[in-house]
Amino acid sequence: MFPTTIAGSLPKPSWLAEPDRLWAPWRLSGDELDAAKLDATLLAIKLQEDAGIDLVSDGEQARQHFVHGFLVRVAGVDFAHKIEIGIRNNRYKAMVPIVTGPVRLEGRVHEAEARHARAHTRRKLKFTLPGPMTIVDTIADQHYGDRAKLAFAFADALNAEARALERDGVDVIQFDEPAFNVYMDDVVAWGIEALHRAIDGLRCTTAVHICYGYGIKANIEWKASLGTEWRQYEKIFPALAASRLHQVSVECRNAKVPISLLALLDGKDVLVGVIDVPSDEVETPEQVAATLEAAMQYVPKQRIHACTNCGMAPMRRDIAQAKLAALTAGAALARQRFGG
Repeated sequence: MFPTTIAGSLPKPSWLAEPDRLWAPWRLSGDELDAAKLDATLLAIKLQEDAGIDLVSDGEQARQHFVHGFLVRVAGVDFAHKIEIGIRNNRYKAMVPIVTGPVRLEGRVHEAEARHARAHTRRKLKFTLPGPMTIVDTIADQHYGDRAKLAFAFADALNAEARALERDGVDVIQFDEPAFNVYMDDVVAWGIEALHRAIDGLRCTTAVHICYGYGIKANIEWKASLGTEWRQYEKIFPALAASRLHQVSVECRNAKVPISLLALLDGKDVLVGVIDVPSDEVETPEQVAATLEAAMQYVPKQRIHACTNCGMAPMRRDIAQAKLAALTAGAALARQRFGG
């Protein structure tokens, strides 16, 4: 009961990339960088195992960014001439590559780190990929001229990599869709169908992660503007409940999302975010257990997993490690109190 996992990313070691920031530049290159990425992947798994995490992740150690780390092996995407655009409905600006032609996967993207992770843990392994809608929102399109068409093209590329990851021995494949709480009409119109294209033919467990973003200044300021209740999920949760995905990952700790909205995910396993990521304050086991108890009022306890709110990539490593320990201690406390 209450198995533990993380949303995806962990901070990178300072010898691999500049710490405490997104899109952190690599500190190595060539063969040294390739070897260092695998070393960091092994370290991420070890940190999770030592903390007692049940379902471990590669920590996204081999990717500079959760979206662009996938795009580097996609034909039709020009990284040489990036332009600045507003993403997440102009919440903040970023330098992004350009779609200049038909999108097609050129070869394996994450084979090295997925196989390395699988070879070095006996625990269940989760691997994360960016969702089609979030990719579309994090890239400049100069070819398709239609966000839905572009999303389905990326969904085909994602599906090819996801099927290969399943063959690599990955147990859970999760698609990250922070854009789902920005473009709610599009989620219902074509966003979930694009995810269905991405998971087509998979036999492993599939999940979607939605959240209000990393703990960066632009996201914190945006959340402060959303009022006392964040009800964006009220529109998309019923559609997710009717989807073919097995799990939905959602932030709950320190979020202003009414916990009662979890009832709209009827029939799904819910990865309840019990660890906040914008805050450096380390949760206590009591606080983690309390969040799980609140979720139990709306989700059967057998369907609840204990998770982080979002990725930890920009976080200090010592704080992330302490939060992992709090996550497992709080889940253990909840099992003791609510098991049976």
